[in-house]
Amino acid sequence: MQVVDYSIRQKDTAATILGHQTERQMSAAIYIHDLSPGGVERQSLVLAHELQQRGVDIVLVVHQLRGELLPLLPVGVPIVNLHSARTLQDIFRLRRFILKERPDVFLANVDHNNVAAALAMALSDSETKLVICQHNPLTAGFHATVNWKHRVVPWFYRMLSGHIDRAVAVSDGIADELIAAGLPACKVSTIFNAVIGGDFQERASVPVHHPWLVRKDRPVFVTAGRLVEMKDHRTLLRAFAIHLRQRPSRLMLLGMGPRLDELRSLAAELGIAEHVAFEGFVPNPLPYMRAADGFVLSSRSEGFGNVLVESMGCGTPVISTACPHGPADILGHGRYGILVPPRDPEALAPAFEQLLDQRGRWPAALLRERAGAFSYSACADAYTGLLRGLV
Repeated sequence: MQVVDYSIRQKDTAATILGHQTERQMSAAIYIHDLSPGGVERQSLVLAHELQQRGVDIVLVVHQLRGELLPLLPVGVPIVNLHSARTLQDIFRLRRFILKERPDVFLANVDHNNVAAALAMALSDSETKLVICQHNPLTAGFHATVNWKHRVVPWFYRMLSGHIDRAVAVSDGIADELIAAGLPACKVSTIFNAVIGGDFQERASVPVHHPWLVRKDRPVFVTAGRLVEMKDHRTLLRAFAIHLRQRPSRLMLLGMGPRLDELRSLAAELGIAEHVAFEGFVPNPLPYMRAADGFVLSSRSEGFGNVLVESMGCGTPVISTACPHGPADILGHGRYGILVPPRDPEALAPAFEQLLDQRGRWPAALLRERAGAFSYSACADAYTGLLRGLV
């Protein structure tokens, strides 16, 4: 792994990371916060690999080189570690990187990192093209927090729009929000996430050893995602408690996060602790999805909803809140799964029973076919076309 630390000023004579031959291939840098086990991080690693396979000279730029996804770094992709204590420090380190390495395209991801990249471009006067990628709703901060840092992001996008060459949204709803924030519609594109890769079925077929799934004596539901406010696991637990009055079942939560202790306490308070398992971070959640009777997403807001596609790719039927912005599109507004209002345990609870009683409505072949629309190749082809159009 080639790692360059941009917290240390590099000598001008040092070798650059990106090749600059007379007839060189197109170069692109992908900027993310770190390698925590989140959807954005996984998407960025997939995109780095896919673009590399298509002949793009790729480098990965991280705010800090840390996180559980480090082992998934694509072979041959160099890493630039900004090694910053705060995102504000990234601005000047990104400027230094852009002026030295001169990538054709710089792809930034999510809110404050997008703002930092746009400010770095404004300070660099570089010919590098900036693409910002918006994976979550711009209004997400209002749903879970009153933190002013979320509120200023649309304002920054509007003020810095002259330094943003293209904005990519992972759903049409987010694209509409970017335009409402002040970005010209001609600069905004929608590219769905890359979820289904060539190794998907191989990863999904790995044996799962959890006793609830090996010796299944009652239905098991699974959810996956960080234990944060936006995922609204409180509503999920309350709905599951109501469902248990009708039918014995079990619920498995895959993921870590700051709400873990609170959710454990809520499960105990609801009297369902023995029917709920908090499994923590699971590197490969696909076998759990494949072995489960159903997958449940209780989010208040989603940029896209990768886990829904993953579950469908495993042939497992899904329940999701009809939250902004991705789930309804993924599920064909109810054709490929059950949609319920967000933040409503009373509405979510009957969906468990409905899924178990009407599984025939969503045969595995239908779900896998739908999931195939969100493939690695489709996403990478769209990005490749966008980058070549800019360059």
